[in-house]
Amino acid sequence: MTEQEVRERLSQNIKRYRALHGWSQVKLAEKLEVSANFVADIETGKSWISSVTLTKLANIFDTDVYNLFRPITPFDSQSQELIDQFTRDVVSTVRTSIERLRDDYLKTT
Repeated sequence: MTEQEVRERLSQNIKRYRALHGWSQVKLAEKLEVSANFVADIETGKSWISSVTLTKLANIFDTDVYNLFRPITPFDSQSQELIDQFTRDVVSTVRTSIERLRDDYLKTT
């Protein structure tokens, strides 16, 4: 595997994890405490990241560093889109439910 292939795989996985969380590059940049331009450069393979940033990314995505370098599951693009959409829907539903529970709790206290 070449360095370029490693960069491409990392870039693809960062984009995929970010999309699964429903975050923009700006939102991810805020969480990483870096500029949105830096996130864009990482996702396009123009910039490389330090081990500190790599560790932060894994923690933010609630995964292991190893998973940021794993090949994307060999589904066809349509299947992957469906899986990604389902994941986004589940995350959105859970977030909405938690917000409603929090609001209901705050009203009763």
